[in-house]
Amino acid sequence: MDVQRDRSMSKPFSFRDDPQVPTFDDGSPLAVMDAECAICSWGARMIHRLDRGQSVRICPIQTPLGTALLRHYGLQPTDPSSWLFIDAGVAHQDFEAVVHAARQFGGWGRLATVLLLLPRPMRDWLYRRLARNRYALFGRGDMCALPDPDFQKRLLR
Repeated sequence: MDVQRDRSMSKPFSFRDDPQVPTFDDGSPLAVMDAECAICSWGARMIHRLDRGQSVRICPIQTPLGTALLRHYGLQPTDPSSWLFIDAGVAHQDFEAVVHAARQFGGWGRLATVLLLLPRPMRDWLYRRLARNRYALFGRGDMCALPDPDFQKRLLR
């Protein structure tokens, strides 16, 4: 991660100062992920299931807001190998995002903290390998087509 992106990832609500990011209600956590990836669709369903307070919203990267947020944090929307979890205005990326979200959900979600046993370079390497091959390994899905009306309420489009 370059220094510029690292700085913007840690500065709370930095996206508010970016004219390219559409204004949105940022008072709740937001998961920004690939809506066409089967593993991301599974992750979105897990967020929906584990987030009992229903506070986390989900934003597909294929939307104008999702694309703008990825660009703001130095990520390529056309190569969505990363996902973001924005909580209290701070963006968390990749496995760090998974762990941060899981801690928030508690219960079974806390099992993701096992990932912290791996050294960060190894976690980053593993995440990149899985992300780059996600379509081949897990196939494609369409989280936006999920029929659950409560799930649909969480989506920012």
